[in-house]
Amino acid sequence: MESRAIASYQTPSGQKVKIVKRFFSSFRKRPTKRIAFISGLHGNELEGIYLCHLLILYLKELKKNQPEAFLGEAHIYPAVNPQAIATGTRLWPFFSTDINRQFGGGNGNSLPSQCAKELLNDLKSSADIVVDFHASNLHLKEAPQIRIVDGLHKKLIPLAVQCNVDLVWVHPASPMFESTLAYNLNQSRIPTLVVETGIALRINQNFANRLFQGMLNLLRHTGVIVASNSQSKVDYPVIVHPSQVTLLKSSHAGLFVGHADLKNNITKGEIIGEVVNPSDGEVLQKVTAPENGLLFTIREHPLVYSGAPLARMAHKYIG
Repeated sequence: MESRAIASYQTPSGQKVKIVKRFFSSFRKRPTKRIAFISGLHGNELEGIYLCHLLILYLKELKKNQPEAFLGEAHIYPAVNPQAIATGTRLWPFFSTDINRQFGGGNGNSLPSQCAKELLNDLKSSADIVVDFHASNLHLKEAPQIRIVDGLHKKLIPLAVQCNVDLVWVHPASPMFESTLAYNLNQSRIPTLVVETGIALRINQNFANRLFQGMLNLLRHTGVIVASNSQSKVDYPVIVHPSQVTLLKSSHAGLFVGHADLKNNITKGEIIGEVVNPSDGEVLQKVTAPENGLLFTIREHPLVYSGAPLARMAHKYIG
């Protein structure tokens, strides 16, 4: 394994900070493919950082014992927003900037913008495929999923189905995506998958282990590595478009008490949870599944207001 700092800077307090990537070179002169894994764009999304740890651990051992297995290159950027990670916050400290809204043109010359530019340029020069790891916010828990902007699905779904996720969700295009890392890489014709899993400031080892197996499968599928050890089974995901996703919202302010966890086979009428008024013992809303399907988002934060998201379901899907 080799390491290189792609950007470095000094904080207002005088601390020196580096954004580092780890990479595993090819045994061949001409690598088959070059895959990059990114985590930590948001400092409170720890699932991807742990997943990068699992990948580095595995690839170091493989490189030591079977260097000829590397027909391509693997580049891992485990913590691209170090200060936000150190404070456990979504935004870059001091600037209160979302670094995943700093890619593309016209974002000024601030430190986060400069680092975003360095990261984007490094990826463009060293990756053929990119996987960008994210977690949810503090309110919602997400099943392992890949989100794809409509129009890119024909190119990205064949890669996404190799990743051992529950769901591939094709989103309509929106101007809000145009300043993200994934959008700009895809526009540069570097296929980029956005993985979302778990919840902010937490690590779900079950989700991480499943995605770890999915990433190894992707590395094998693309010819980056050829490993002699046995491969774990990878499940085919549900593939949905916006019309196949139902968002369930709260009709009242109160406390949401969940009665169901993320699951593949929730049935119509099954209770997902309740919104209660704790001051008078009243059940304000019973939240039930409107159809059979996959419950892939569930609210974890109990405090709700009218219109707050409680759950998401996929129905009438392929998979």
